[in-house]
Amino acid sequence: MAYVTLDSKKLKHNFDYLEKLFNKNGIQWSVVTKMLCGIKDYLAELLKLDIKQVCDSRISNLKMVKSINPEIETVYIKPPASNVVQSVIKYADISMNTQIETIRLLSEEAQKQQKTHKIIIMIELGELREGVMGDDFVNFYSNVFKLKNIEVVGIGTNLSCLYGVLPNPDKLIQLSLYKQLIEAKFNRALPFVSGGSSVTIPLIFQKLLPKGINHFRVGETLFLGTDVYNDKPLNKMNNDVFRLYAEIIELIEKPVVPMGDFGTNVDGHSFEFNQDLVGKKSYRAIIDIGLLDVDERHITPIDPDMSFVGASSDMLVIDLGDNENKYKVGDFLQFKMDYMGTLRIINSKYIDKKII
Repeated sequence: MAYVTLDSKKLKHNFDYLEKLFNKNGIQWSVVTKMLCGIKDYLAELLKLDIKQVCDSRISNLKMVKSINPEIETVYIKPPASNVVQSVIKYADISMNTQIETIRLLSEEAQKQQKTHKIIIMIELGELREGVMGDDFVNFYSNVFKLKNIEVVGIGTNLSCLYGVLPNPDKLIQLSLYKQLIEAKFNRALPFVSGGSSVTIPLIFQKLLPKGINHFRVGETLFLGTDVYNDKPLNKMNNDVFRLYAEIIELIEKPVVPMGDFGTNVDGHSFEFNQDLVGKKSYRAIIDIGLLDVDERHITPIDPDMSFVGASSDMLVIDLGDNENKYKVGDFLQFKMDYMGTLRIINSKYIDKKII
């Protein structure tokens, strides 16, 4: 059975590196745990670290976090749907919001549960995902401040996730100015200016991060050691906290070019082949993962002599050429994964999860 490993020592190294970086720059940060997909063993390993706050976009994941450590502050980072409001109040200490109708529901439910629920209001800065428009935000805050059992603790924004709009000093200064305007107009303190994520970290190195940005939400750089802004690894971080292992279930020398009339495959793709390859053969390995688990574009073999040649729902096919490394049936091939590859692999119930 294919499996994925989490290396706890490498994870701790990455956490300590970021903890030192953020502390040095007066920034509070929250670990985004959605990549762990609520896997209890992985969350428990993560929470052994000195984490003060976690973010997730799934209520079930926050519920699992609270079951492991009820003292961890939890943040729901997706605008809540109306049918999860009760659970948001129960399992999230803070939620990020953009709709006054939803915040009214949160207020009503917080009163029922006799809690004060904290919220961060998200502002649109060009990415066009979640966020209140700038022309509306003063009136928006005015209405929210009137609601019972709701405490506004900050202002935030999302960048790069939908269209790849990158953070820059101008956008983040604008976010800080929104915060100052709200504080001056309503005489209310907003502790958090949550303008940072993995993609914003390089601005710290370049000394371009405005001083007003004091809260980051970080997942990818912690788990994958990536410089998301420049799409490359960070030199002082581990890039292989996670590693995928898939077993060879067939290895036979076969023709390079398929035989017969061509239609489309299970994924809807049609193929053309170089006729110069007709008659040539290579060793082809079938491994025990498929498109149901991951798209092959998001995983890379550790062995550079391997290449993907096809995929179906439950199997990937790899060309081994002359098989100079003498792979055999039963061997496990290793793969590194990007963010989306890791997320899908961990989310797959057909992939075993291990800690090393």
